[in-house]
Formats: sequence, structure tokens, C-alpha cells
Amino acid sequence: QVQLVESGGGLVQAGGSLRLSCAASGTIFSIKAMGWYRQAPGKQRELVAGIRGGVSTSYAESVKDRFMLSRDTKNTLYLQMNNLKSEDTAVYYCNVLVSGTNYWGQGTQVTVST
Repeated sequence: QVQLVESGGGLVQAGGSLRLSCAASGTIFSIKAMGWYRQAPGKQRELVAGIRGGVSTSYAESVKDRFMLSRDTKNTLYLQMNNLKSEDTAVYYCNVLVSGTNYWGQGTQVTVST
């Protein structure tokens, strides 16, 4: 089993910044991929940013040049979000692929006010 603990969400004004963290623990032999997804009210969950194989990162077009994904050596994933916009408002979920199984965090709310 893998546990994911997310933190860092909150309320911020447009143009501000937040950093999300996702700490993975448990039976982790090999993490194939990690990423952040988000789901806004009435919309489908979408990939925001992900890292695969430890080196290959990808970003949604809407967040490129504003968000940055990073990972430390202790299986913690970070999402630095800058120049936040109202359309970034959503619940953000951490996702980890371990041994063929997807694990999800509980979600953290990000609200951007204008």
C-alpha cells in the first residue's frame, strides 16, 4: 500500500503563488510516474503536470511557464504554482503509479480570487 499526503492548498489572489506538496510513503519499490491532476466544479479531472521515469516531465498547455514540477529524493512531489489565475481554481490531486497501480491523494483545494 502507498499513502499520499498532500498539503499547500489555500486561497490566493490572482497573480499570487502557492506550492503544493505530496509525500508518498508505504511499500514503494519503484515509482514509475508521479503527477498532479486537478478537477474544477463541473469539469473532468485533468493532468496538470507529471514526471515519468524520474526525468521526463510534461505540463498542461494552460500552466506552462507558470507551474513547475519537482521531486526530491524522499518521494515527495512538489508543484510550484506562480502567476495563478482564476481558472486555476480546482481541487488538486496527487497521483503516483507504483507497480502498475495508481494511487491518489485526498485532494487539496486551490482557490484563486480576482
